[in-house]
Amino acid sequence: MAIDNRTLCAAFQQTASGHPDAVALRTPDDSVALTWGEYAARVRNVASGLAALGVTRGDTVALMLTNRPEFHVVDTGALHVGATPFSIYNTLASDQITHVLGNAGNKVVITELQFLEKLQAADTQGQVEHFVCVDGPAQGAITLAELEAAGDPAYDFDAGWKAVEPGDVLTLIYTSGTTGPSKGVELTHANLMAEMDALDGYFPLTHEDKLVSYLPDAHIANRWGAHYNNLRYGIQVTTVADPKQLIATLPDVRPTFFGAVPAVWYKVKAGIEAALAAEPDEKKRKIAQWAIATGTKVAWLKSDNKPVPILLRLQHALADRLVLSKLRERMGLDRVRVAATGASAIAPDALAFMLALGVPVLEVWGMSETSAVVTMNPPDGIRIGTVGKVVPGGSEISLAADG
Repeated sequence: MAIDNRTLCAAFQQTASGHPDAVALRTPDDSVALTWGEYAARVRNVASGLAALGVTRGDTVALMLTNRPEFHVVDTGALHVGATPFSIYNTLASDQITHVLGNAGNKVVITELQFLEKLQAADTQGQVEHFVCVDGPAQGAITLAELEAAGDPAYDFDAGWKAVEPGDVLTLIYTSGTTGPSKGVELTHANLMAEMDALDGYFPLTHEDKLVSYLPDAHIANRWGAHYNNLRYGIQVTTVADPKQLIATLPDVRPTFFGAVPAVWYKVKAGIEAALAAEPDEKKRKIAQWAIATGTKVAWLKSDNKPVPILLRLQHALADRLVLSKLRERMGLDRVRVAATGASAIAPDALAFMLALGVPVLEVWGMSETSAVVTMNPPDGIRIGTVGKVVPGGSEISLAADG
């Protein structure tokens, strides 16, 4: 999709106006479901409310939230003021939060009741002027509803977001801190637009696509995969506040685009293997094991760029019809057009297992500093045990002198 102004604000406005009645954000039980029109109206209210609190272009706004629709609303609202919203890991200790707040210099924090006291205690310098709670009233905080109602009617919302430039900082991604205190990686609107441009040829996304958001929004993977792709392409996002509920949520959502760390794929593999082992009908169990073994043979031959013999192709088609398609449907992964695994290397046998089931999992490599993905296995050229090729147009890599 061509964007007139290369910012995520312009992308969001174009997406929202194009599909106002389609559902943009939802929870698994639909207790919250926002259409693009409703989403856009709330973004306008949040932006106006933040402006009334004194937030202006270039300011930072901290978010400490679980995966919930309100994250998208407040993050996008902050972007439209020209601010830089960033997320704090829910698992950080108080001293780590103190470091992040001091480094970012934000005066506003948007959070939930469960994190409020910890955040207030971590604000040791008293720099935070306003705490906003998205899930109810609390001492020392205003509610999200109050923020949305507090906007100045004279605030020029359209002028605010149109003033945002591609070179403006879109977010801060705080690193894990393995080499000392965590560092805030500054990523611009242009960085993420270029990332999405580079990946568009691998898996073009539209407003008909669906995704589950369950990874931390403090990590670039979920910000890129679930948030920025939502703003630009209009994919529908279902938020899962508790990652332990992910596997149970998949059959309800039946996503078309799905990303996971290796641990999630291992859990899926173990669940299927346990179910097959518990199958009381020996004939059914053996047919299922044959089907997976057949799919695995095909996956490895394709990975090694070897031809699949015609007899094996016929057997694979039968295996898919009898077993593999039904397993994908039971998992809720039957509509997945593309899936990704990253953050750490996945065991080759686990990747071969998922490919055997017919789930097109592409291994990727990237970093916060590179706006997410740098290399990826192309869908038509998956090589198990590798992180693929450099994505086109977005990056360049070279070998060090020692290889």
